[in-house]
Amino acid sequence: MTSSIFPSWLGGYEVREHVRNPNISVGEHTYYSGYYHDKHFEDHCVRYLLGDHSSRAVWESGIFGEVDQLIIGRYCSIASGATFMLAGNQGHRHDWISSFPFDVGKFGNKVKSGFERAGDTVIGNDVWIGSECVIMPGVTIGDGAVIGARAVVTKDVAPYAVIVGNPGQEVKKRFSDADIAKLLEMKWWDWPMKRLQENMDLMCSSDIDALFERYQRFE
Repeated sequence: MTSSIFPSWLGGYEVREHVRNPNISVGEHTYYSGYYHDKHFEDHCVRYLLGDHSSRAVWESGIFGEVDQLIIGRYCSIASGATFMLAGNQGHRHDWISSFPFDVGKFGNKVKSGFERAGDTVIGNDVWIGSECVIMPGVTIGDGAVIGARAVVTKDVAPYAVIVGNPGQEVKKRFSDADIAKLLEMKWWDWPMKRLQENMDLMCSSDIDALFERYQRFE
């Protein structure tokens, strides 16, 4: 298979260098490896978010007011075909008699807008997002979490949780509660590059205690 965007499944690109939608915010070093779907992150992975190339004029008109944001932290790994669903309920009110988004031009001025925001979708730092998983609107995924391939995430995910299935369920935590507390205190993803480089021997290990001891000595 020849890909014009991703020459190999072995690599990817830093997402923030390719995002144009002002309603998407992505931290440093987060990458997308989209070889198997051969489209840019914003074109394939982000759905129904106002401000993209197809809806920029509508968004800039302000008729929708404030819209949900997609916020992704640093050092996240996003596999090919992952999907982030945005735009709240997309105008479909399931508590009304009909969920159909009636248009004023066709059905008259008694039509009410069914649009409701779901809230920002927030992905923490160092999150691994598997191939073709689906992240539903308004979800927050905690730092260090792992989302398995084709999982459907419908609710918030705790830091360092491992989520699989449809609907997504937590099957375990990556580390003990004590170790997770240390990792969340250290926030290594906020460290300057020099400090990270100096501690790569422990970053590339499972020795959280040793890294935490060094962290406590930092000035």
